[in-house]
Amino acid sequence: MAAVSIRDVAQHAGVSVGTVSNVLNRPGEVSAESVRRVQEAIEALGYVRNDAARKLRAGVSTTVGFVVLDGQNPFFGDVVRGAEDEGSKSGIAILYGNTDEDPKRERMYLDLFEEQQVRGVLISPYGDINPRLERLRARGIAAVLVDRFSGDGRFSSVSVDSVAGGRMAVEHLIATGRRRIAFVGGPFEMRQVTDRLAGARAAAENAGEHVDLEVVATDALTVADGAAAGARIVARPRSQRPDAIFAANDLLALGLLQSLIVDGRVLVPDDIALIGFDDNVFAAAAAVPLSSMRQPSRMIGRTALRILLEETADPELIPRQTVFQPELVVRASTDPRR
Repeated sequence: MAAVSIRDVAQHAGVSVGTVSNVLNRPGEVSAESVRRVQEAIEALGYVRNDAARKLRAGVSTTVGFVVLDGQNPFFGDVVRGAEDEGSKSGIAILYGNTDEDPKRERMYLDLFEEQQVRGVLISPYGDINPRLERLRARGIAAVLVDRFSGDGRFSSVSVDSVAGGRMAVEHLIATGRRRIAFVGGPFEMRQVTDRLAGARAAAENAGEHVDLEVVATDALTVADGAAAGARIVARPRSQRPDAIFAANDLLALGLLQSLIVDGRVLVPDDIALIGFDDNVFAAAAAVPLSSMRQPSRMIGRTALRILLEETADPELIPRQTVFQPELVVRASTDPRR
């Protein structure tokens, strides 16, 4: 069955196509009787306005789709806010989708944004997303990777050097005298997790003395997963516990901190030092203020949107990789003097 067109609505309502268009776009310029007849025709026929087509006829869409890994993570909230701040300068609205680290939801949002013919897509992907982004590019929709380095250079990306961040975090723990370090994170399909673990391993291997680095895997980067990992660590005999933990993000670290201090058998940082990654809004306000690797979250969002708009204006631009360096923020969870 063919889709109902604006011409069908006009014929059913007994008005001109121009009148239907005015009702949809400028109802104040149309008589109340004409508005009523058009609305009744729309309801009777089941007409659905094609916003994407309207935008294409007008020249270019004023919306950008943003697909993030975890909408509950304050880091991504700040990244989206940075993109919104940048977009407001150019009249660009951000359509936001949270995949919750689910590849199916990621595909759903990309399909939706493709159907809507957004101007471009910003995405913090779960796994290998390049083939899907190539399809978007073939449809004239540019894409920029966010919080993910584009190793093959096929797409522009804006990210933080997670390998360097992992190395710096563990070097800090080693410098405070820690030698039995646990890396807590997962899933390992996420490039950010594997990069941070790679940096942690490099720091342990290059320490100049023996440093044990164990991996405590989690299913997700959430507070609940961190708390569960912390409970498993606390349940060990004291001699088998690590003396420091590097969590792959702050949400995990906050969950770990909750389990460690609620149990009462572990003091942070006296028994176990703890450092996270992101330096989100909750890190400094934790029961024991949390050391963390700070990412310039809003700057990441602003930069990503700026690059995307430049590429939509000139599709011949060569993809570029923008990599920010993380900053070590030391608080009481690794330094009792603080």
